[in-house]
Amino acid sequence: MDQPTPRPTPPGTKARPRPATTCARCGTQAPDGAPPTWTCSVENGTRQYFCVACARANLRAIEGRLDSSWW
Repeated sequence: MDQPTPRPTPPGTKARPRPATTCARCGTQAPDGAPPTWTCSVENGTRQYFCVACARANLRAIEGRLDSSWW
């Protein structure tokens, strides 16, 4: 992937806040990064995150590996 793996923070140092993650379909924001219930898709080399509602509404298209532009 094109994003590095996050490393654990050494004890005694403050962790940087994670950037907000936005659903690529509806624009819903998660302020502390993507929750574990969100779906991540790599399309044309770019990571896209989809919230629970959008992922459930388009489950068959996601399982069929169709690009989000199709659904």
